[in-house]
Amino acid sequence: MAHTPDSAHALDSSLAGDALLAARPTDAARAVLRTLEAAGLEAWFVGGWVRDALMGAPSHDIDICCSGAWQESARALEAAGIGVVESGTRFGGITAVAAGVRVEVTTYRVDGFYTDGRHPESVQRAERVEDDLARRDFTVNAMAWHPVRGLLDLYDGRGDIRRRIIRAVGEPRRRFEEDALRMLRAVRFACRLAFAMDPATAAALAACAPLLDQVARERVGTELDGILATGRGGEALMRYPEVMCAAVPELALCRGFDQRSPYHVYDVYEHTAHVLAAAGAAGAAPELMWAALLHDVGKPASFTVDAQGRGHFYGHPERGAKMAAAAMRRLARPTEIIRAACLLIRYHDRPLEAERTDLLEMLRLLSGGGADAPRLMGELLDLKRADALGKASSCFAYVAEIERMREMVRELVANGEAYSTATLALKGRDLVAAGVAPGPRIGELLGRALEATMAGEVPNRAEDLLAYVLE
Repeated sequence: MAHTPDSAHALDSSLAGDALLAARPTDAARAVLRTLEAAGLEAWFVGGWVRDALMGAPSHDIDICCSGAWQESARALEAAGIGVVESGTRFGGITAVAAGVRVEVTTYRVDGFYTDGRHPESVQRAERVEDDLARRDFTVNAMAWHPVRGLLDLYDGRGDIRRRIIRAVGEPRRRFEEDALRMLRAVRFACRLAFAMDPATAAALAACAPLLDQVARERVGTELDGILATGRGGEALMRYPEVMCAAVPELALCRGFDQRSPYHVYDVYEHTAHVLAAAGAAGAAPELMWAALLHDVGKPASFTVDAQGRGHFYGHPERGAKMAAAAMRRLARPTEIIRAACLLIRYHDRPLEAERTDLLEMLRLLSGGGADAPRLMGELLDLKRADALGKASSCFAYVAEIERMREMVRELVANGEAYSTATLALKGRDLVAAGVAPGPRIGELLGRALEATMAGEVPNRAEDLLAYVLE
């Protein structure tokens, strides 16, 4: 279909070409588009790449939408020596591989009725790019661009970029009823781009949140990963509580739960949001973000009140670690992330002082199963710092102590202090060479050596430790 600037939904031809974008498509992507159009097809760059290019943000995934059926596109590309992978032909898609660059090429399409809140019953080929853009989720993702024809922006996505808002294409409730996962995508985009939510879209998020129950838990977990990776998960909790609690039901019990403690000025849910925000400022390691999100989910079930009316949560870290493990397994998160996050949750409330043996003992607790204890220790201190900042202002002074502990841990590790048998200078082979018979006694002697060097009784040197255990 030919497009002209004075047609309905006019193209932004005054800004056609590279002047429109703050980033250029790769030469390989341009070659794919030229090849398709040389074969008599119409093609556009679409979706997230256009959004990011308008914002001047780097984007490595380039999508092209094309008027031809996928078979036509494949023939044209292969005839030009461009590789083709039949990656999504059910939905009219293939992957072009040009100069080692992968470019997704999808036929113009419209979706049929959605009956399961996630997938259309059918996908039909469309004649016009406008029809394809109309089925997309948010205005900032529903734009097309061509090096000659310029920008095709039917829903003012460019304006929403300027206004820094996420707005659904068309009627928001219909979009979320079609595909409930779009709700978490909306939150992810808002967090990633630091955009606000359009009021009508925000209202639909709250109303449609229960529909997330229809979505595969793994898909929910993947979107939550994306939200947490932005470092703005705290904002997501505060701005979109219905959606976040639908995604992680364990959080729902925390909403409005009064802690009745002089150390807290927020309820459990609000405290979690502040902790997640502070942890996100420190970094976005996935295990730290998940630990911050779930560190207090055990509190409601652990709550007791003393004679003075003060609330206590005895055992909540251990209970919370078990609940977090179950939640993360349900969301199909990687085993190593679950294990690390649950270690952080288990020990986040353990008293810790800037004292050598105390810090080495914590490193020992974190080192089980071959874990990277120094890295986890840094993340535990990040979580403790964030936890303190999410409490009453009287707790903020602990932050300085945490930073002192962080520096001490760096020195302990740099100086080769032992906190596990793996970091012990004395090895089993040294004991065998000294005449100790292989067997359980080897482990007993190594354990004794570790205790002695952690207590500061013997330096972590093989000859000193050997002399100590054999004396």
